[in-house]
Amino acid sequence: MQSVIAILDERLANAGDTLSLAGHLDEKGYDLGGHHFDLPEGLDYDLVLTNAGEGILATGMISGHVVGTCDRCLDPAEFDISGEVDEYFLFKEPDQPIEVGDDEDEVDYALVGDDHTVDLTEALASALLMETPYVVLCREDCAGLCPVCGANLNKEDCGHAAQIEARCEQDRLDASPFAVLKNLELGD
Repeated sequence: MQSVIAILDERLANAGDTLSLAGHLDEKGYDLGGHHFDLPEGLDYDLVLTNAGEGILATGMISGHVVGTCDRCLDPAEFDISGEVDEYFLFKEPDQPIEVGDDEDEVDYALVGDDHTVDLTEALASALLMETPYVVLCREDCAGLCPVCGANLNKEDCGHAAQIEARCEQDRLDASPFAVLKNLELGD
């Protein structure tokens, strides 16, 4: 991902001061797991930096239109994504570990650079990845590919439905804990 660096100036000098940042990234795509996703229109972000006293809090959104590959039928799958950015940049390393409540995860933070900048790249990338679906589908009711001939069942009926149904029914019967009883011979 392209670097997004914010320079902290006098607009963020005092606790409570805020600075709005919005922009566009001409990203072409990204990878997650075994998937590659294209970003035909790039990514947009809209953030607010707030001086929180001990550091800078970056909050906002990143959004874009994503094109991937359907996990069921291998056709293109398109969806819009909108991820929430929430990152804390401390002015200096804390003297003591930051305590969190029992129901909270550990505190995640970065440091403001010596040159009075914050690198928002990782926060934006994390927000994007967190909102990318684990299972990518071209549509919610995607029928997938025929396991017999490989035809895309969204586009054509290959005629193997009865064969697939019979195989599924037999698999279901074989998986039953009572399947072993079918061969049991009971005497008269």
